[in-house]
Order: sequence, then structure tokens, then C-alpha cells
Amino acid sequence: MMREPILVINAGSSSVKFSVFETAGDRSLTAGLRGEVAGIGTSPRLKIADAQSRIVADAAVSGDDHRAAIAAIHHWFAGHVGGEAEFAGIGHRIVHGGAAYSDPVVIDAQVVARLEELIPLAPLHQPHHIAAIRAVAAVAPDVPQVACFDTAFHRSQPPLAREFALPRELTARGIRRYGFHGLSYEYIVSKLPEAAPQCANGKIVVAHLGNGASMCAIENGRSVATTMGFTPADGLPMGTRTGALDPGVILYLIAHERMDANAVEHLIYERSGLLGVSGLSSDMRTLLASNAPAAREAIALFVYRINRELGSLVAALGGLDAVVFTGGIGENAPEIRARVCRHAGWIGLALDDEANARGGPLISRRGSAASAWVVPTNENLMVARHTRRVIRGPA
Repeated sequence: MMREPILVINAGSSSVKFSVFETAGDRSLTAGLRGEVAGIGTSPRLKIADAQSRIVADAAVSGDDHRAAIAAIHHWFAGHVGGEAEFAGIGHRIVHGGAAYSDPVVIDAQVVARLEELIPLAPLHQPHHIAAIRAVAAVAPDVPQVACFDTAFHRSQPPLAREFALPRELTARGIRRYGFHGLSYEYIVSKLPEAAPQCANGKIVVAHLGNGASMCAIENGRSVATTMGFTPADGLPMGTRTGALDPGVILYLIAHERMDANAVEHLIYERSGLLGVSGLSSDMRTLLASNAPAAREAIALFVYRINRELGSLVAALGGLDAVVFTGGIGENAPEIRARVCRHAGWIGLALDDEANARGGPLISRRGSAASAWVVPTNENLMVARHTRRVIRGPA
């Protein structure tokens, strides 16, 4: 029997990933079962592993949409651990909370309606979050669902950091910088007193580098500035997203390349970034293993943009105590960390090559003016913490 389990769901376009967290005797949350339904839209399949990574389920899913995926997950838990009544709550990672949400909230019809209004701001993410919420409500209507927002952490930024130079009436309608990956940054802030106590309350830049990539300037545990803005397409080049792009390019594509809004959206979100530059792959592992000149160029551009943004964020902080690498690339690609740190010598960052090859956690040399760290993120645990707090109150 699981103890006060929280189910965490992260829904994408072709998959629903999930994790279960249980409450231990000391009220901490411990990771239990985890899995996903992959191949939604084609041939979906449910796979579940236990806390020791042993596969406990591997089966085809009847149906090919998010509702079928959630139903398959629910059916498996109903048959093995008692069904919906066993879950204390279900938490969803929601990419965009807009101006309405600065904290996690229990999901109701009004929340879903507001999330639908934000679909144009996160078209690759928001529709699938909503589909998962509705699918859960259909099979487990009595279990409270909680929305946890990737934008919420950045609400602490000063007003100027969130404004575009647009007419005031457009700003008033919500066109501003929101920032994303907030659940990851919030988790890193919670871990720094343990992982890097000497810089936990200082001026730090966290680089969340993965298929989606961003960076955040943090001081005293609060977001000061970040690279993503109105949508998750801004800032660094990513797996398939452009990152920062001169708006004049969009006008040119419409006027001279005869692209409509859908074609431009597809270009910005799905055809660009590492994939677009390399012409090979959106996966950094593939690019690092390739000798193709275009692959090397994609990596070089990625590193160059990280260091450009690092300079901007150091300026926003007015100094720097530490850089923290996290995310799939940040945690697992020592070559990328090394190249970033070497380019950051101007801020006094000196890399320890052996420590970097080992994966840290501290990867800068003794005496380095700014330290560098590798701290694995855990957005799912952050969602579980928020979900338990919202439905049960502070522990």
C-alpha cells in the first residue's frame, strides 16, 4: 500500500510521462513508480518502472490519444495498487500560467478555461496539458488535480525585467516577458543550501540546458532575469526552437517567403535550433559524436549564445558568485560545460577539468573568482511538493 501517493503528470504531444511520490515517515517525498505512454497518435505503449528501475509493465495501449493514455495508466494502477482512491492528488506541470497564476492552484473549470486562453503562447505544450487534465477528470473525477506553473517562479522579477518596449495598451493585455523552466529553477534553489551552501544566497546564474534550454539570474533565491520571454521560443537556441530572433525576420518570411502564421510557427518551434543548423539532429549527443561541419557549427552556436546570455545575466545581477548547470545537456555533457566555462574566463571562472569529467558537483578550481557547479534538477519532485501542499496544507 502506497502512503499518501502523489501522481505527477507531464504531458507532451506524443507522450504522457508520470511519476509517483510517496510520503515517508519524516514527511519527505520519495520517488516510487515512474513511466510513460509513448507513441501517442501512432502506436502508444505503456511502460512503468519501479524505484530500482525494474520494468513492471510494458503493454500496448488501446486507443491513440491522451484520453486513452491516461485511461491506460489509471487502469494499471487500479489493478495493481487500488485505483483512483489511492492517490491523494495529481499534479500537472503546466508550461504557461500567464499573468493570472503566481502559485499552484487546484484545477477547476475556470482554471481550464484560462489555460485554454494561453494556448497561443505555448502551442507545443499547453494543448497537451489540457488534454491530460480532461482525461484525468474523466477517469478519476474525485481526485484533486493541481496545476503547477513553469512561469510562476519568475513573478519575483522587477517590472522592468518583464517589459517589452511596446505601447502600454499591449503590455496591459499581457504581452510581456514571463520566463519558463521555473519549476526547475525553484528546485535548484531548494537544493543549493545542501549542494553549494557557500553560494546559495548569492548571485547565481542557472543554465537549464536540454532540448528546451534557458538561463536564469537568481539572487537570494529569487528570479531577477531570464532568457525566455513571452513564449518558450525565446532566448537560447534549443533542440528545434530558434531562440531569440529579430522580429524583422518574421516580417521578411511573411512578405518575401510567402509563409503564413502556421508555417512560421512550425519553423520557429520545430525546424530550427540545433536541428535546423546541423541538418542532422536535435540531440546534442548525436551532434557531439558527429564530425560533420554543420554539427560542429550547431554546437558552437549553442555555446556562443550561452555565453552571450551569461554576460547579459551577470549584468542584470551586478556581479556573479556561481554558475550552475542542470538539465539533460547541463548534467550530462561535460564538453559543453567545459566550453562554456572556458569562454567565461573573463568573469574569473576557472574550470577543473578532472572534476568536470567526473560530473562535479563542484567543477571549478580552488581560488576561482566565480564557482561552477552541476546540480541535477527534479521538476517532478517540485510538482509533487506543490501538489501535496495545496491539497493538504503545509507539512
